[in-house]
Amino acid sequence: MSKERLYIFDTTLRDGEQTQGVDFSIDDKEKIALALDNLGVDYIEGGWPGANPTDTEFFQKKIKFKNSKLTAFGMTKRTGRSANNDPVISALIDSNAPSICLVGKSWDFHVDVALGISNEENLENISESAKHFIKEKKEFMFDAEHFFDGYKNNPKYALSCLKAAYTQGARWIVLCDTNGGTLPQEVSKIVSEVSKQIPGKNLGIHAHNDTGNAVANTLAAVLAGVRQVQGTINGLGERCGNANLMSLIPTFFFKRRFF
Repeated sequence: MSKERLYIFDTTLRDGEQTQGVDFSIDDKEKIALALDNLGVDYIEGGWPGANPTDTEFFQKKIKFKNSKLTAFGMTKRTGRSANNDPVISALIDSNAPSICLVGKSWDFHVDVALGISNEENLENISESAKHFIKEKKEFMFDAEHFFDGYKNNPKYALSCLKAAYTQGARWIVLCDTNGGTLPQEVSKIVSEVSKQIPGKNLGIHAHNDTGNAVANTLAAVLAGVRQVQGTINGLGERCGNANLMSLIPTFFFKRRFF
């Protein structure tokens, strides 16, 4: 790998909050956010404004960060609505977060079964959402949900989902192993193929730990070219958790392959 800068994206305040038995208060979220800023992570995903009272209130606070950029999470616009008239999109704009990360479908099976829309409508939702936030001068990221499963099933369509956001000016395209079932050698191969279409400097990785491979998959993705790493403190997260930043950050600092 070339020795380019890596960007750390912490999602403890969203993914970590989905851990069984974890329930952050407003005070908890503020303390954790300030600790993460002190650690020096590049992005702090504070939650989903508008989805619940705690996250909405958290984004109304005026927390001053020295190192980190507060990021609001949401989903692409719904079919049948414009981005201007989608309440999820509006809540993200009102959050005043400088950075926005939207999740959208990239597996055609889920587009059909979960969303019940056409592949073309899904591409339009991604594209129009990206265009809207970029017009609003937000740093925009697209989390391609179930990307690796989608790519294995229909690589052409999965790539078209990425390009729908990238061609509108998305800063980051994040490849998500949402089911946590992809193996490191598969991640290496797929990321290498994707990076022929979208530069590694615009790619991120978001790995879940269902097979115990979240850290290994993240390292494989970085070695294959991605430059944004998403994870949580101590690997907290829904089901079996997310990639553990407490393992990844020291690895990036101390293992010669990464510095």
